[in-house]
Amino acid sequence: MHRTGMTRMENTKELLEKMGAIAKSALGSAAIRAQESRREDRLFEDSLAQAFVEESGVDPLTRTAVPESTGLGLHQLVGEFMILRTRFHDDQLLAAARGGRTQVVLLGCGLDSRAFRLDWPGGTRVFENDLAEVLEFKDAALAARGAKPACERVVCAMDLRNDWLAALRDSGFDPERPTVWLAEGILHILPPAAADLLLDRVTSVSAAGSVMSVDRIEDSGLLRTARMAHLDASSPGSDDPWGGGPGAGLEEWFRGRGWDPSVRHVNAVAEEFGRPGPVAFDPSTEGAGDCWLATATLGGA
Repeated sequence: MHRTGMTRMENTKELLEKMGAIAKSALGSAAIRAQESRREDRLFEDSLAQAFVEESGVDPLTRTAVPESTGLGLHQLVGEFMILRTRFHDDQLLAAARGGRTQVVLLGCGLDSRAFRLDWPGGTRVFENDLAEVLEFKDAALAARGAKPACERVVCAMDLRNDWLAALRDSGFDPERPTVWLAEGILHILPPAAADLLLDRVTSVSAAGSVMSVDRIEDSGLLRTARMAHLDASSPGSDDPWGGGPGAGLEEWFRGRGWDPSVRHVNAVAEEFGRPGPVAFDPSTEGAGDCWLATATLGGA
């Protein structure tokens, strides 16, 4: 909702100024999804992604700094990965929902538009959780374009760095129902202890048969160089948001808490979708890192 006496443009500018580097990265992801949606051989169609770019008044892809040492900007390195993870998570969420898990929680959802663009089964309730300023910016763009969700959409402002379970319950979440959880693009920004706490909290309110879909990036010299150049250009003075993610591999991380995971390397996912592997995770690229996508089911069903 716009603040009294402020124009929509002024309100948008204020929200963008409040959004930190992590939240602002959601605009870059939206721009990449918009770009993919214009391809004839697109892996998904996100007609609302461009709306967020237009609402911001800035095209993040034109502001990506390119380090002289590598000649590769951040979006060049991870753009294809963002496309692959979007399609991967789309497929996992829909499969789980169509299997009867119609309570869906999108953790740190950013400018995700899955509540609007996916063909959810009847009765699906999708909880969108993120910082208040991100959700306010998002809802302003959606309202201006008359967007209507394809499910019951519940918006819940919260900070994953705090105890967010109470806010989720207060918004109508039912821990007795099997849930589909999505942690897209957030594990690598959490320190190991925070990543472990995230899964502990998810597990504590998940009924047997719940499903969680995640992705994890391993840092590298190539990514660090591009990331810091991007931060210096887009959010001067900001700290590096990289936290590293779980201290253990995804298999061990999930199994240690009673989940049965299926972990895939990003290059295997790329091959399945007929796309090249992302440059940032190409073994032939000097200084490349690694990346996995995983879906896990909580035991006891």
